[in-house]
Amino acid sequence: MNNKTQKELDLAFMQNAYQLAQQAEAINEIPVGAVVVANGKIIGEGFNQPITLNDPSAHAEMIAIRQAGKYLSNYRLIDCTLYVTLEPCPMCAGLLVHSRINRLVYASKDAKTGSAGSLFNLVEHESLNHQIEVCDGIMATECSALISAFFKRRRAEKKADKLSKRHLT
Repeated sequence: MNNKTQKELDLAFMQNAYQLAQQAEAINEIPVGAVVVANGKIIGEGFNQPITLNDPSAHAEMIAIRQAGKYLSNYRLIDCTLYVTLEPCPMCAGLLVHSRINRLVYASKDAKTGSAGSLFNLVEHESLNHQIEVCDGIMATECSALISAFFKRRRAEKKADKLSKRHLT
């Protein structure tokens, strides 16, 4: 497969992940979406739901990888690619290593918890028994804008809530 074809595929699958991130935002979850792809087909998808499901592990990657494992009837996701709108956190990066994901494609870097090169690099750590090929920056502008707008709105809501509480007293 030539690079142009791979870039086109990466963009198409990241667009799927972005749509899932929008679903997370619609239910007031941090807008992160993920898809797992094998042989050009989406075999798992997810979006952030830790608040909705009362489950701190219900990150987009976790949900997508669980679906993919069930689809393949295997806990090893060899020759699979994960597309995610935000760089994985340490929990999700560890999951990627344990699931043997072959390739990680993410949109936006995460300076606070990113574990695929920003804060840590668990997915390519030479001491671990599996390293993952990483590609970043696909749809970074759109995905970063979605997350930034979400947190800007949340901060404004908290500020308005504080102000309304002051006026009640």
